[in-house]
This record gives sequence, C-alpha cells and structure tokens, in this order.
Amino acid sequence: MITTIKINTKNYKIDLSKPLDISMPLQGKDSNVNAWYVGPPTIEPHKEGEFVGKVSEGAAINFNNIHFNPHAHGTHTECVGHITEEFYSVNKSLSKFFFFAEVITVAPEKKGDDFVISKKQLQYALGNKKREAVVIRTMPNLSDKKSRQYSHTNPPYLLEEAAQFLVNKGVEHVLIDLPSVDKEKDEGELLAHKAFWNFNGKLREQATITEFIYVANTIADGRYFLNIQLAPFENDASPSRPVLYKIED
Repeated sequence: MITTIKINTKNYKIDLSKPLDISMPLQGKDSNVNAWYVGPPTIEPHKEGEFVGKVSEGAAINFNNIHFNPHAHGTHTECVGHITEEFYSVNKSLSKFFFFAEVITVAPEKKGDDFVISKKQLQYALGNKKREAVVIRTMPNLSDKKSRQYSHTNPPYLLEEAAQFLVNKGVEHVLIDLPSVDKEKDEGELLAHKAFWNFNGKLREQATITEFIYVANTIADGRYFLNIQLAPFENDASPSRPVLYKIED
C-alpha cells in the first residue's frame, strides 16, 4: 500500500506493505540478548493455588507473567529520565512516531583498549544531510548480535564529541545496535547520554535514544522513513519496535 507523506513541503511516497523491522524480539530464554549483569527475561504461566495459566496444563487460556528489564533485554527507547533525578517518562517524551531517518554503517575504531565511534566517522557518513533520526549499524554485523551476552565485554560506544555532533546536526532520535551509547564501565560519567540530552543545559526532553536494534545486512545505507512503535510504559524506557520504510523514487 503506497502512501504519501509530506516533510517540509515536499511529498514522499512509502510502501506501508514493506516494513523493515529493526527490533529484536524479547524471549524468555537464556539465549535472549543481554547486558548489565542481570539474568535472562522470563515468560512463564501465572500460578495461583491450583491454577496454572497454560492451556496444555488444563487452563482455558494461556496467561503468562513476563519479567524483564527494558535496558538489559532487547530493543528499547529511552528518554532523558534515564539519567535525571526528576522523573521523565518516555511515553510522554515521544509524542510523534514517524521520522525522516538516515541509516549509516560505521566500523568502530580502536582507541586504547576500546572501540569507539568518533565525530569524524559520523561527519563522513552523514555529510551535509539533515535528518530527524540517525540509525547506526556497527561492523562487523553478525546475526549473533541478537543473542549476544554483553556483560563485562566492553562493547563499542559513542564518544562524547560524536553525540554532540548529532545534537549540532539537529538529530533528535539516535538508534544504535549496541547495549548503550556509552562505555560499559565509565564510573557513571555517561558522557554520550549527557551530551545528547544536553544534561548541563536546557534538557532536550523530546530527544530519544534507542539501543539494542538489529539492522540486517540486506538493508542498505540511505534515507528512510522511521516509525518508532513504543509500548506505552510510564517509565524512563520502554520496549520498542523501530520500523523502517524505503522511500519510493
């Protein structure tokens, strides 16, 4: 189904029947992607007295409890409330759901004992393009990203200068296929988070960070329409399902 969307007085066509899902599903398994030193998510039948919420065990319905952490267990979108003492809800911060986006691919570069994404790399990938959202795919891009156990592995991350570059470019939504835009063990500095949300100035309350995406190699770099589908949790972060749509020529 082809539909037309207007951005800055210009019309663009997208085919809503051809979504490109870049989220990772949450599974109640040890093989679910994981970070931040917590156990795997669980999805199991509710039990109360003799009741077990499972049809195969005699119930009329399947009635599962789900226990997970949105930051640790898969694709999630977070707002400035992730790092503030005052409560901010991502369900309030994200008030629209379609964005003009650019998909870029970056090979993190070695810096000391770390691999990082620098301002220079983002400048090269984005050039003079103006986008509301930037989707960052890191190399190597293997399918094991969907089940990787990231705790204590020091994954790549964004340098503070790179996050500030995105702010200066007017980017309001950054999506990345890593567990965090910041270094795993940084003594709570959170430099990229703080730069992106302008933590020491007027907070960018409308800006979001989406982590733990997976962008298949079949998805080419370039411009797309992005739909961020969000579970309406009143929390600093929520499970999300970002979906890309190719722009028809």
